[in-house]
Amino acid sequence: MSEVLEHAIPEYLQQERTKPSKLPASYVPPFPAYVSRYPRSIKEIVMAIIGVQYRSKDLDDGVVISQLSEFMTASSSKSIQPTSWELASVTDQAGAYNVAIIAYWPSAATHKEWGSASGFEAWWQGLEAGETHGWFLEVLSPSMDRWEDVYSGNEAIEGAAHMREGVSGPIHEHAYWGSMRDRIPAAQTDDLAGEAVGSSTLDGGKTASRVQVPGRKNLAVIRSGQDWSATLPEERRLYLETMHPVLLKGMNFLRDHGSEIGCYSCRLMSIIDAGTQKPDKDRTFGLAYFDDLASLEKWSREHKTHLDIFGGFLQYAKKLNNEISLEVFHEVLVLRPEQQYFEYIGCHTGTGMLAALTK
Repeated sequence: MSEVLEHAIPEYLQQERTKPSKLPASYVPPFPAYVSRYPRSIKEIVMAIIGVQYRSKDLDDGVVISQLSEFMTASSSKSIQPTSWELASVTDQAGAYNVAIIAYWPSAATHKEWGSASGFEAWWQGLEAGETHGWFLEVLSPSMDRWEDVYSGNEAIEGAAHMREGVSGPIHEHAYWGSMRDRIPAAQTDDLAGEAVGSSTLDGGKTASRVQVPGRKNLAVIRSGQDWSATLPEERRLYLETMHPVLLKGMNFLRDHGSEIGCYSCRLMSIIDAGTQKPDKDRTFGLAYFDDLASLEKWSREHKTHLDIFGGFLQYAKKLNNEISLEVFHEVLVLRPEQQYFEYIGCHTGTGMLAALTK
């Protein structure tokens, strides 16, 4: 790689390490990757997942999600509307059909102001569980030292990256075990250890009327996206035949057996076209909650389901001579307890962080 490699962590967040980097000596990444460069004025990012859970897919008439979508633009002031938002859906392990908005704001204050001005907060507080559906609200607010994102290309913009002021050149810290931790500023001086899973307070499988789940120490969240809409026919075939099947296996393992390795919840969600409310078959993302970063790393480094994903991608890139049109990205958050808010109304107890109360 002829280009000079950049440090993934922006200069203003770099500090003398007390926790050693995992970067191998004389390491050169096998293919380029890039990170977002955010304005220094952004101190935190808010990611909110606002959703409805139907007992089955045929109960979704589109009315509820249209109402949620209206809240995104309800405020007369664009300055407090989310900087980006998308619709996504998934049929979960219990057979329930979940449709959600994932939205981003540049500060907790802006998000709070939007909640009040749009009427969303009053609406949410007045909700009750319905016979056909429940509701969930998951709000994650990491400070910038507890956030990292990485992209396979320097033009793709997803999620929080709509707030960025630029993009890095090719970075040094990627495609080796431990590179995710090396991109998180707080990990320069903090192990970011989590906490042991608590005892059960809910009966597994049943629904709960309205439950708030307390934040957990150093909860690790990963949103990992795939977009093959711009791939040429040969690369599309290669992706659908080689990469997508192993991705499904990995996400299904985390969904169904994640508790074995510290994963509370995993949803592989399909992006929905906001106009037609039809799933976009060429864009997906996994959203997973782990008890801490070490558990996410252990699955990534040791479990066959992820080794197949990681190894498969290296082979995929090699077959394409590293000329990849597939766009992949992830956002990783390691959260303090006060940076998390989880509330569920009439959802089954395997939903999101409700699962933390049943393990």
